[in-house]
Amino acid sequence: MDLLLPRKSGADVIPELADVAPEAKVLVVSSQAAPSSVRRALSAGASGYLPKRSSDRELVTAIRLVADGSGYVEPDLGAKLVTPGGPSALEPLSERERDIIQLLALGYTNQEIGKRLFISVRTVDTHRAHIMRKLQLETRAELVMFALAHGVIGPSAGLSDAT
Repeated sequence: MDLLLPRKSGADVIPELADVAPEAKVLVVSSQAAPSSVRRALSAGASGYLPKRSSDRELVTAIRLVADGSGYVEPDLGAKLVTPGGPSALEPLSERERDIIQLLALGYTNQEIGKRLFISVRTVDTHRAHIMRKLQLETRAELVMFALAHGVIGPSAGLSDAT
Protein backbone atom coordinates (compact mmCIF):
# COMPACT_ATOMS: atom_id res chain seq x y z
CA MET A 1 0.00 0.00 0.00
CA ASP A 2 1.12 3.56 -0.65
CA LEU A 3 0.61 6.37 1.85
CA LEU A 4 -0.42 8.82 -0.86
CA LEU A 5 -3.88 7.72 -1.95
CA PRO A 6 -6.42 9.87 -3.84
CA ARG A 7 -9.01 10.26 -1.08
CA LYS A 8 -7.33 9.18 2.17
CA SER A 9 -3.92 8.67 3.61
CA GLY A 10 -2.76 5.08 3.44
CA ALA A 11 -2.06 5.34 7.17
CA ASP A 12 -5.78 5.99 7.69
CA VAL A 13 -6.73 3.00 5.52
CA ILE A 14 -4.48 0.49 7.33
CA PRO A 15 -6.66 0.21 10.49
CA GLU A 16 -9.79 -0.01 8.32
CA LEU A 17 -8.20 -2.88 6.41
CA ALA A 18 -7.33 -4.60 9.69
CA ASP A 19 -10.99 -4.39 10.73
CA VAL A 20 -12.15 -6.03 7.51
CA ALA A 21 -9.27 -8.53 7.12
CA PRO A 22 -7.45 -8.99 10.45
CA GLU A 23 -5.13 -11.63 8.97
CA ALA A 24 -3.87 -9.24 6.25
CA LYS A 25 -0.32 -7.93 6.48
CA VAL A 26 0.45 -4.49 5.11
CA LEU A 27 3.74 -3.54 3.51
CA VAL A 28 3.89 0.18 2.74
CA VAL A 29 5.82 1.06 -0.42
CA SER A 30 5.85 4.83 -0.68
CA SER A 31 7.74 7.83 -1.98
CA GLN A 32 7.34 9.28 1.52
CA ALA A 33 10.65 8.54 3.24
CA ALA A 34 10.51 10.87 6.25
CA PRO A 35 10.80 9.12 9.63
CA SER A 36 7.47 10.66 10.65
CA SER A 37 5.80 8.92 7.68
CA VAL A 38 7.34 5.58 8.63
CA ARG A 39 6.32 5.96 12.27
CA ARG A 40 2.78 6.90 11.32
CA ALA A 41 2.40 3.86 9.04
CA LEU A 42 3.85 1.46 11.60
CA SER A 43 1.69 2.96 14.36
CA ALA A 44 -1.35 2.48 12.14
CA GLY A 45 -0.54 -1.23 11.89
CA ALA A 46 1.72 -1.66 8.88
CA SER A 47 4.12 -4.59 9.16
CA GLY A 48 6.76 -3.11 6.91
CA TYR A 49 7.92 -0.02 5.08
CA LEU A 50 9.96 0.45 1.90
CA PRO A 51 10.70 3.53 -0.15
CA LYS A 52 9.68 3.25 -3.81
CA ARG A 53 13.33 3.58 -4.81
CA SER A 54 14.06 0.12 -3.31
CA SER A 55 15.41 -2.64 -5.52
CA ASP A 56 13.29 -5.53 -6.75
CA ARG A 57 15.35 -7.88 -4.58
CA GLU A 58 14.65 -5.83 -1.47
CA LEU A 59 10.94 -5.69 -2.30
CA VAL A 60 10.78 -9.48 -2.60
CA THR A 61 12.67 -9.87 0.70
CA ALA A 62 10.31 -7.45 2.45
CA ILE A 63 7.20 -9.18 1.06
CA ARG A 64 8.44 -12.59 2.22
CA LEU A 65 9.34 -11.36 5.72
CA VAL A 66 6.05 -9.54 6.19
CA ALA A 67 4.07 -12.50 4.82
CA ASP A 68 5.86 -14.76 7.31
CA GLY A 69 4.80 -12.53 10.18
CA SER A 70 8.03 -10.56 10.65
CA GLY A 71 8.37 -6.84 10.29
CA TYR A 72 10.61 -5.09 7.79
CA VAL A 73 11.82 -1.51 7.45
CA GLU A 74 14.38 -0.57 4.82
CA PRO A 75 17.72 -0.29 6.70
CA ASP A 76 18.39 3.39 5.91
CA LEU A 77 14.92 4.33 7.13
CA GLY A 78 15.32 2.11 10.18
CA ALA A 79 18.53 3.93 11.09
CA LYS A 80 16.71 7.26 10.93
CA LEU A 81 13.99 5.91 13.20
CA VAL A 82 16.41 5.02 15.98
CA THR A 83 18.25 8.34 15.82
CA PRO A 84 16.22 10.31 18.35
CA GLY A 85 15.46 13.84 17.40
CA GLY A 86 18.36 14.34 15.01
CA PRO A 87 18.18 16.44 11.90
CA SER A 88 16.61 13.61 9.91
CA ALA A 89 13.28 14.22 11.66
CA LEU A 90 13.23 17.77 10.33
CA GLU A 91 14.78 16.92 6.96
CA PRO A 92 11.64 17.58 4.91
CA LEU A 93 11.36 21.15 6.25
CA SER A 94 12.99 24.27 4.86
CA GLU A 95 14.92 26.58 7.20
CA ARG A 96 11.96 28.99 7.32
CA GLU A 97 9.59 26.12 8.13
CA ARG A 98 11.92 25.06 10.95
CA ASP A 99 11.76 28.58 12.38
CA ILE A 100 7.99 28.56 12.12
CA ILE A 101 7.48 25.10 13.66
CA GLN A 102 9.57 26.19 16.63
CA LEU A 103 7.50 29.34 17.15
CA LEU A 104 4.20 27.50 16.62
CA ALA A 105 5.21 24.83 19.14
CA LEU A 106 6.09 27.57 21.64
CA GLY A 107 2.55 28.89 21.34
CA TYR A 108 3.02 31.97 19.18
CA THR A 109 0.04 32.98 17.03
CA ASN A 110 0.33 33.38 13.27
CA GLN A 111 0.16 37.15 13.74
CA GLU A 112 2.99 37.09 16.31
CA ILE A 113 5.11 34.86 14.07
CA GLY A 114 4.51 37.15 11.10
CA LYS A 115 5.65 40.20 13.05
CA ARG A 116 8.64 38.37 14.48
CA LEU A 117 9.83 37.04 11.10
CA PHE A 118 8.73 40.08 9.03
CA ILE A 119 6.35 38.09 6.85
CA SER A 120 2.59 38.25 6.31
CA VAL A 121 0.10 36.24 8.33
CA ARG A 122 -0.96 34.54 5.09
CA THR A 123 2.65 33.45 4.47
CA VAL A 124 2.86 32.06 8.01
CA ASP A 125 -0.38 30.16 7.42
CA THR A 126 0.95 28.75 4.14
CA HIS A 127 4.18 27.62 5.82
CA ARG A 128 2.16 26.04 8.67
CA ALA A 129 0.03 24.12 6.16
CA HIS A 130 3.19 22.86 4.39
CA ILE A 131 4.72 21.80 7.72
CA MET A 132 1.59 19.89 8.71
CA ARG A 133 1.42 18.16 5.32
CA LYS A 134 5.13 17.28 5.18
CA LEU A 135 5.15 15.86 8.71
CA GLN A 136 1.68 14.31 8.32
CA LEU A 137 0.35 16.10 11.37
CA GLU A 138 -3.28 17.07 11.75
CA THR A 139 -3.50 19.22 14.88
CA ARG A 140 -1.42 21.81 16.67
CA ALA A 141 -1.19 19.38 19.60
CA GLU A 142 0.46 16.82 17.30
CA LEU A 143 2.83 19.54 16.11
CA VAL A 144 3.81 20.35 19.71
CA MET A 145 4.32 16.65 20.50
CA PHE A 146 6.49 16.28 17.39
CA ALA A 147 8.51 19.36 18.35
CA LEU A 148 9.09 18.01 21.86
CA ALA A 149 9.98 14.52 20.63
CA HIS A 150 12.47 15.84 18.09
CA GLY A 151 14.17 18.52 20.15
CA VAL A 152 12.64 21.48 18.33
CA ILE A 153 11.53 22.78 21.72
CA GLY A 154 12.38 21.60 25.21
CA PRO A 155 15.50 21.35 27.34
CA SER A 156 17.84 20.26 24.52
CA ALA A 157 16.58 22.76 21.92
CA GLY A 158 18.56 25.81 20.96
CA LEU A 159 16.00 28.55 21.50
CA SER A 160 18.19 31.62 21.47
CA ASP A 161 16.32 33.23 18.55
CA ALA A 162 12.81 32.18 19.59
CA THR A 163 12.81 33.17 23.25
